[in-house]
Amino acid sequence: MVTIAPLSAADRDDWLPLWRGYLDFYEAELDDDTTATTFARLVDPVAGIHGALARDDDGAALGLVHWLCHPATWATADYCYLEDLYVAPAAREAGAGAALIEHVRVWAEQNGAAKVYWLTAETNGRARALYDRVSTRTGMIHYQITPA
Repeated sequence: MVTIAPLSAADRDDWLPLWRGYLDFYEAELDDDTTATTFARLVDPVAGIHGALARDDDGAALGLVHWLCHPATWATADYCYLEDLYVAPAAREAGAGAALIEHVRVWAEQNGAAKVYWLTAETNGRARALYDRVSTRTGMIHYQITPA
């Protein structure tokens, strides 16, 4: 059985390998300061970024999820952006990903968010199969600009 619990400062050693696995999956590199700041924000109750871990019956960390809310122009309630979702390869297709998404959905509902949304790579077929089961694909295409 998979259990989901909010991140705490004591979870850093379990969170870090999952975070690194997530970055490796997306072929991304972040400096140690950014990783440290990210974790500090995730466990700071006033930072506005939230996190949770999925664990198995033995307490082993299986996956992570991070989310934040922001005001929107198309709704009176905030939108909830699920920014990061990762399940360790050995734990995939056992329900951890769906449980992490459901955790965020319930949190968003309890906190009055108008919707939960996220992005993923077009090539992330395994995750997209899950997303197609638990959500609605909007057809939107993501663009970005990185300021100088």
